[in-house]
Parts: sequence; C-alpha cells; structure tokens
Amino acid sequence: MVSKLTHTAHGSPAPETGTAPSDATLVVLDMAGTTVADGGLVEQAFGAAAQRLGVEPGSADHEHQLAYVRATMGESKISVFRHLFADEDTAQRANTAFETAYAELVDGGRIAPVPGARETIEQLRAAGRTVVLTTGFARVTQDALLDALGWQDLASLTLCPADAGGRGRPHPDMVLTALLRTGGADDVRRIAVAGDTSYDMLAGRRSGAAVVAGVLTGAHDAAQLRDAGATHVLGSVAELPPLLGVV
Repeated sequence: MVSKLTHTAHGSPAPETGTAPSDATLVVLDMAGTTVADGGLVEQAFGAAAQRLGVEPGSADHEHQLAYVRATMGESKISVFRHLFADEDTAQRANTAFETAYAELVDGGRIAPVPGARETIEQLRAAGRTVVLTTGFARVTQDALLDALGWQDLASLTLCPADAGGRGRPHPDMVLTALLRTGGADDVRRIAVAGDTSYDMLAGRRSGAAVVAGVLTGAHDAAQLRDAGATHVLGSVAELPPLLGVV
C-alpha cells in the first residue's frame, strides 16, 4: 500500500492513512531488545559461534562480521550467517552454534524482561488487543526465552521466521502471518508494530501497519529507527499502551 507521508509529533515520517494509533487492534512486538533485555547476548553468542568455526576474536574477520551482525540486528539469524559464510553447510553450522551458545546464556539466567514489558502485554490484551511476539531466532531459541521468562501463555501468538515461510525481517512476512493466523485486525492499517531495530521498522512499514514504533531499549538509536521509517520513537515498550489509547 502506498500512502502519502506526513510527520508525527516526534518529527518522524508517518503514513497518512486516515487511522489513529488508537485504532490498532493487532499489536506485533519484537522480543530481544524490545520486550526482552538480553544484555548483549546476541553479540556474545555470535562470538562463541564464530570462534567454533575458526574465526579468532579480535581478528579483522571477526570485527567485520560483528559489524554486520550489529547492522542487521532483527534479521533472521540464518540469513545473517548465509551472508557471512560462503556455503550453506557452513552457514547452517554457524547458526546451530549460535543458537546453542545463546540457549546456554539464557539457561544461565542472563535475560530479563524489559521493565514494564509483561505489564504492557497484559494491559493491551485486557483492553481487547491481540498481541503477537516475534523474533529472528529459531523456534527452539524463542521457546527457551519464553520458558525462561514464564511467558509461554502471555501473548496471543508467538512467531519465528520458520512460522512465516522462512523469511524474517526486513520482510513483512511475520507481521502479515500474525494478521492471518489471529484475525486480529480487519485492515493492515489497524496493525501496530514495535521493535528496537531498523529491520523491525522496515518490516512494519512494508506490512502496511499504520503504527511502526521504535523503542530505545535495544540495538539502534532514534536516528536509525526514524531513517528506517519509524512513525513514533518511544523510550520503551511500556510507553506503547498510551500511544494506542490504552490507559
């Protein structure tokens, strides 16, 4: 859907859709960096995975790969490894090593909810909104996060790239799958997306969502989020309910 651009009170571009943020009935939230504070575990797990494949920490190769990981936060992890390594077998081995290392860190109690995240999801659902949690991780890692936080039944639905045909962000597939699987909105303009990365913003805008909110608790700063199309920039996901008219 192509729509004329206007500006929000934050000075960032927003689609002129004829809908208000309070019209959103389906809310699609990212996990790590948005609702889950992982304290840089993605980078730590990447370092462990790269080392297992012979990339020495501190080497030029390691620094180049880490820069790419940082730039593509939010993307499906297997897609990242396919870019970094020349062949599918190596990419799959790197992804498995990453998922294993991340799961070990999660099992070690290294994650926690972003302050107010659980309450935000509960508040939105109590107000009749459908809430879907999405991630660029594989299902096994997403389930480990949900188990560690006690969030198995917190959201209406949880999705990883494999649940949406295999393509993660910046493709809009997970957002649109959330709509199709839940029936939580009767129009893409009644979807709100929130995330901490540029790829979250791109996925939200490409889905046609009217609210694409960046949060400052994760990988990317306000300028990066706005450049990628954020309609709003929030301090954290805890500021989302008032934006959507839930008080």
